[in-house]
Amino acid sequence: MAKVKGDVIIDIDVCKGCHLCVEVCPSKTLAAGNKVNQKGYLYVIKVNDECTGCTNCATICPDGAITVYREKLNK
Repeated sequence: MAKVKGDVIIDIDVCKGCHLCVEVCPSKTLAAGNKVNQKGYLYVIKVNDECTGCTNCATICPDGAITVYREKLNK
């Protein structure tokens, strides 16, 4: 089975800071940020490059603020 590397892009202007994505991330790639967006919400940030591309975060996000990209690794 090929390994997969993921990457997460968060639309900080759409994020409402519910942090559901942080709770379901198995690789702890996401965390609560300490800055607010234009709407006054503490948005989520990416804190490491350990994303596996599982898409849990994008699936649970009620506002569609997260996009996950996946890349197969040739290892």
